[in-house]
Amino acid sequence: MTVVGYASGVFDMFHVGHLNILRRAKLDCDYLIAGVVTDDVVEQIKGRRPVVPLFERMEIVQSVRFVDEVVPDDTIDKFHMWERLRFDVFFKGDDWRGTPKGDRLEGALQGVGARLCYLPYTADTSSTLLRKLITAERD
Repeated sequence: MTVVGYASGVFDMFHVGHLNILRRAKLDCDYLIAGVVTDDVVEQIKGRRPVVPLFERMEIVQSVRFVDEVVPDDTIDKFHMWERLRFDVFFKGDDWRGTPKGDRLEGALQGVGARLCYLPYTADTSSTLLRKLITAERD
């Protein structure tokens, strides 16, 4: 049986933390789908659009050898992506662990026989930190 995995992220200003998530996710599945969160959803969640536009972020993620397929992730509720893709395991950074949204998603996935797998979040490298550094350099 083929295990289908799904890893969703903004993947803005692609960095080693993103690579680590995708590399680690691929170790736990046979076929890895990467969902790249759309610009509009990022703006809804974070209050600002990504630096790199969706099409370019999708192209970058598709070029990573661990990724078998890339799809736009256009929903805040990640269970909707399971309804579309029917993956077996959802990979997310462990910054979601123990949060209300993580607990809700974990319960919903368990209800359909899928699972949520938390992967280590690379705290010292993030797109948010990179954005702050770039902004500081311009000042």
